[in-house]
Amino acid sequence: MKFFWKKSMILILVLALVFPMLVVADAIPGDVIITLGEDLSESQKQALLNEMGATQDDTIIYVTNEEEHQYLGNYISAARIGTNALSSSKITIGNEGDGLAVESTNINWVSDEMYLNALITAGVEDADIYITAPIAVSGTAALTGLIKAYEIAADIEIPEEQKQIANEELIRTGELSDSIGMEEATELMNRIKEEIANNPVETESDLRDLIRRIAAELGITLTDEELNGLVSLFMRMQDLNIDWNQVQDQISRVRDNLGEFLNREETQGFIRNFLDLINRLIDSLRGLFSS
Repeated sequence: MKFFWKKSMILILVLALVFPMLVVADAIPGDVIITLGEDLSESQKQALLNEMGATQDDTIIYVTNEEEHQYLGNYISAARIGTNALSSSKITIGNEGDGLAVESTNINWVSDEMYLNALITAGVEDADIYITAPIAVSGTAALTGLIKAYEIAADIEIPEEQKQIANEELIRTGELSDSIGMEEATELMNRIKEEIANNPVETESDLRDLIRRIAAELGITLTDEELNGLVSLFMRMQDLNIDWNQVQDQISRVRDNLGEFLNREETQGFIRNFLDLINRLIDSLRGLFSS
């Protein structure tokens, strides 16, 4: 059941895409890059490499605790980040149009859906991603590693501001998940994105009112601190250059993947509960691109 929930959420969340994608001109489908936390012991490294099915052909890079603090230190306490980089990951480049899939184990704070949304914001696409650790950890090191790995695989440089926003989105969603629940936090973030894409706001005051309205519609009560954090995040997001043609292309791909997923016999009963939500999202985005 958990497996199907993850897969369905991946399809739903990509529908909310409103950020520019970076063209993966040099990435070859099947390429694998593995990221390891620098503070793993030798036995832990070997165990994780075995778990991820690493081969001699795979590229291995390391993520340091200093890098974690560099990208997360403005948004999360040093205590939450910790002093050791342990979470690790494997990114396998897919074919164009495959979309993103995320699976994790031993990660106790960052959810698969949070990774997915942050990676989309950073411009990552068409990849299978596996995240793991030798013990239960928050998982904050993994996002830094995955973005770093994608830059190497695709031979590109993701703008620093885009990396920072992706990391901030991860943290804001995680903090909201702690207080209102993961599903609610994810839906709130996606609804805000949809509204901004459809009707861009011009002032911070307008954005604040928009977030308040959507939260109320979802039955969510935000603290002043949570509201201020979201306003800050989405004000920065609006400064990103949005490639609307790429957005429309990604949505078309997701619709195709969604149809294939729904036709699988084993998913019919479970996915029925999500059909109304998916249809509403598709209708909203169809209206966006018809204007």
